[in-house]
Amino acid sequence: MNTNTSMTRALWQCRPRGWDIGTKGIKLCPASLALASALGIAAATLMAAETAPNLKVVASTSDLAALAVEVGGDRIVVESIVQGNQDPHFVESKPSYLLKLRHADLLIVVGLQLEGGWLTRGVHKPPLLSESGNPRIQPGAPGYLDASQYAEILEVPSQPLTPDIQPFGSPHYWLDPENGRKIARAIADKLSELSPGDASHFQGGFEAFSKRLSEAERVWDAQMQPYRGRRLVTYHRSWPNFLKHFQLVSVGEIEPRPGIPPNRSHTRKLIDVMKSENAKIILVEPYFELKTTNAIARETGAKVVIMPSSVGGEKGVTDYFKLFDYDLTLLTRALKETETADKAGR
Repeated sequence: MNTNTSMTRALWQCRPRGWDIGTKGIKLCPASLALASALGIAAATLMAAETAPNLKVVASTSDLAALAVEVGGDRIVVESIVQGNQDPHFVESKPSYLLKLRHADLLIVVGLQLEGGWLTRGVHKPPLLSESGNPRIQPGAPGYLDASQYAEILEVPSQPLTPDIQPFGSPHYWLDPENGRKIARAIADKLSELSPGDASHFQGGFEAFSKRLSEAERVWDAQMQPYRGRRLVTYHRSWPNFLKHFQLVSVGEIEPRPGIPPNRSHTRKLIDVMKSENAKIILVEPYFELKTTNAIARETGAKVVIMPSSVGGEKGVTDYFKLFDYDLTLLTRALKETETADKAGR
C-alpha cells in the first residue's frame, strides 16, 4: 500500500456522518492526523535516503577504479588519477588531481611506492596527498586503502632496492586475476566500513564479481593451456604476476632495471639470451618506445606484441574482464604464429 492510499483510507474512516464525496465538512480525527504525520515523516526519510550523496572514491590507477566499480556499482562515484595509457611510475601532477583528492571519501592506492614520485611522497614540494588537505584519505585514516596489503607480491627483495622505482617488489600485481579478486574483496570491506547501510550491496557486488571472475578464469586458463612454459621477453618488469598465473617464463627485460632506458651492452646480452632460449615474443606496453624493441625483434626473429597492462590502455578495454580478454587474444595469436613459424623453419 502506498502513502497516498493509506492517508485516503484514514480520512475516509474518520469522515463526518452523512458526508459524501466533496471538500465541505471534512474533519480530521486525531488518528488520521497522527497517521498522516507518520507517513509524511517516512516519505521524507525515504526521499532523503534516495538522494543521499554516494561515496566519492578516487583510485590512483584505472585498474583499481575498475575493480571499485565492479563492487560499488551505483552506490559510489569513482575517478582515477592515472589513465590506462599512461606509465603509472611517471605521472605529472596536475591541479585537477588535487580537486579529486579534496572531495574524496576513499583513496585506493597500488602502494609499494608506485605512486611515491607524484602522490604520496614529495621531492621538491609537498606530495599531492598532503597538499589536498583532506584528512579522510591520509595514510592510517579510514578513507585510505593500500591494495598491496591484500595481494600476492612477487620479486620482493631481501632489502628495499634504492634507487629503484620498484623498491619493494613488483607493483603490477593486479595482472593476476586472483589478486583482482583479493583487491575487490578488500574494497568491498572498506566501502562497507565507510557506509554500513550499503554493506549488503557492496558484499553482493563482490560476490557477483567473484563468480564472473571464476567463470572467466576457466576460459582464460583453457586459452593459455597449450602455451604453458613458453619463453618470452618484456620491455618493463610489469608482468611477473601475469606470467606466473598463466605459466609463462620471462628470460629478461629490455630495460636493464625498471625505469632505466636500454643500453647497447644490455641489449646485446639480451639478444644472445633470447636466441639461446628460443624466446620469440616481446611484450611491450603502448607507452614505451619501439625503436629498441623492433631492432631486437629483427635480429632474433621475435614478434612484438603491444599489450596494455591497464584498463583503458587501448580502445575498448573498458573494464577488468576486457583487459584480460584483449591481452590474451593478442598473446595467444602471437604465440600460435611463432609456433607455426618455428615448425616451418625446422
